[in-house]
Amino acid sequence: MSASNLDRIRELTAPMWRKKLYAVTWDGKGANLLPHLAAHLEYLIGLEKAGKIFASGPLDFGASSDGLTVFNVASKEEARALALKDPFVINGVRSFSIREWTIMEGSFGIQVNYSDRSIEIK
Repeated sequence: MSASNLDRIRELTAPMWRKKLYAVTWDGKGANLLPHLAAHLEYLIGLEKAGKIFASGPLDFGASSDGLTVFNVASKEEARALALKDPFVINGVRSFSIREWTIMEGSFGIQVNYSDRSIEIK
């Protein structure tokens, strides 16, 4: 790779956010999650309110029992500790793997409408 190409890469990546997160892929192996779903949702909502979840939800819009959660925590060990406490894992209906993920590109928008006090995430 040429020096000029490396310089261009450094220039392009210098202002990027570089936020480190931990992506947990959940493998449900086709299990019926319904008996433990309320407990799972309560657990994740609690983590969300504590600021530990960046995003979470089912894969394939629930057609499988698999999912993805991106934890906003300090370390892979902390992400693992949280994953191990998930009711799906405790009850043996899901396993998981964790990978470090660094946000470099992307965006989101929020629109606040004063007239009806509504908020829209785009």
